[in-house]
Amino acid sequence: MLEQNCHQHSDYGLENHGLENLNEVFWNLNTAALYEKILNRHEGTLSHLGPIVVRTGHHTGRSANDKFIVEEDSSKDVIWWGKINRPLSEAHFENLHQGMLNHLQTQDLYVQDCFAGADPAHRLPVRIITQYGWHSLFARNMFLQATAEALKKHVPAFTVIDAPRFHASPSMDGTNSETFIVVNFKKKMILIGGSSYAGEIKKSIFSVMNYLLPSKNVLPMHCSANISADGRCALFFGLSGTGKTTLSADASRALIGDDEHGWGAHGIFNFEGGCYAKLIHLSPEAEPEIFGTTQRFGTILENVAIDAKTRRIDLDDDTFTENTRGSYHISAIPNVQKNGMGEHPKEVLFLSADAFGVLPPIARLSKAQAMYHFISGYTARVAGTERGVSEPSPVFSACYGAPFMPLHPMRYAELLGNKLDEHHSCVWLINTGWTGGPYGVGQRMSIAHTRAMVNAALDGKLDDVAMETEPFFGLQIPRHCPGVPDEVLNPRNTWSHPEEYDVQAKKLATMFAENFHIFADHVTEAVRNAGPG
Repeated sequence: MLEQNCHQHSDYGLENHGLENLNEVFWNLNTAALYEKILNRHEGTLSHLGPIVVRTGHHTGRSANDKFIVEEDSSKDVIWWGKINRPLSEAHFENLHQGMLNHLQTQDLYVQDCFAGADPAHRLPVRIITQYGWHSLFARNMFLQATAEALKKHVPAFTVIDAPRFHASPSMDGTNSETFIVVNFKKKMILIGGSSYAGEIKKSIFSVMNYLLPSKNVLPMHCSANISADGRCALFFGLSGTGKTTLSADASRALIGDDEHGWGAHGIFNFEGGCYAKLIHLSPEAEPEIFGTTQRFGTILENVAIDAKTRRIDLDDDTFTENTRGSYHISAIPNVQKNGMGEHPKEVLFLSADAFGVLPPIARLSKAQAMYHFISGYTARVAGTERGVSEPSPVFSACYGAPFMPLHPMRYAELLGNKLDEHHSCVWLINTGWTGGPYGVGQRMSIAHTRAMVNAALDGKLDDVAMETEPFFGLQIPRHCPGVPDEVLNPRNTWSHPEEYDVQAKKLATMFAENFHIFADHVTEAVRNAGPG
């Protein structure tokens, strides 16, 4: 029986959120109890070896156009308003909030009281109220779980109310569609509705951390992090498809976290207690640690195909989406830093999958260049083919995570520059994309070469190597790297016709400059001049 876990809302202050007449509230259920609720209520399917397989409906990823920040006096003057951070009026928020409360009055709900931030000095207590049991399990996986003693004193600094079955009325609520993700910094509340994609819960709290921490001189970062046996920490920034998860998952180094971190006075710390990995085409050979999580009790598999009879999953099946996901507690990874913390990073890596074939496979950045490339947040996406020729398209996402940055990117870049100065961290730009030509002509960078370059950088083997300056971006390229042929290091040398490389490099440099134009008035002259010449 689970009576001890099923409590009336009034015992736990849910009336403060306007939820007075609920049927039952399932308070901080553990994983086994949540499994029972999920299966009994047909929210998911039990797969072979124990993971829960769920469907998120037509929302198989984040709804970027449905995210809003409430425009109110306490925060409106510091928010980076624009296409990413859209304003919603306080009146519309109140109307939307009341509509959600009316909808939820007759619903059973799940509550998880947990934390974001492994560093006790910057730990944020959060309350996640969900309509689905599997969303409660997601919160339990992804956030830092509270001990029994901590639960007695837990007072949420931010509350998420997640109601996928409630839909907004755009004409009445000021939203773009029936789906919404609304952050109210004044009321310390987040409303999510119309979407079952659990990632919205995780990223909404990440956005809150990105708003709160800079005022404490802490740099919030959309990156993975690991640590060597002798305590050398490294950060891996990169957009989807750049190899961030693969390169940071190293059997010789302990994983601190795979997605969200802070860099404060005492070093770096994970925001989360779990991982949210992309699973499509995952193999036991390439990523054995992550693959192992797909065969264990407690893991949630989002939109992964499953055989109804054998209950075996197929990670190569993209019937529902390419964005298949696995949510699991970080303890499922064999080699992890259990306290989620590390020393100040010695190396910072910016990963880019450059489909234009221009950027060097590894280059050392000055502080100003690091700030420039951090603000740019570049990678490239391969477009469709026409008559056998593919044309790449650039992707720029400020700070490698623009959708989650409420403040102007320069605020985060300034913090990065200060941290680099203070702790003498070295920044490397790594191209995991194409060499010898653009996509369709050249070839993808050898993963063995990339790993050799990353390992050399992390082990300090490139610290005293002679460098040459590449002419288009002003990047410092090592002349030699252990385990990598010298001719691979300078991308111009890998093209059959170097003059074609020059044309492509000028083209990409122009794209960088055009993208950076919107930031130019907000950065220092040194950063402005650190881009392509």
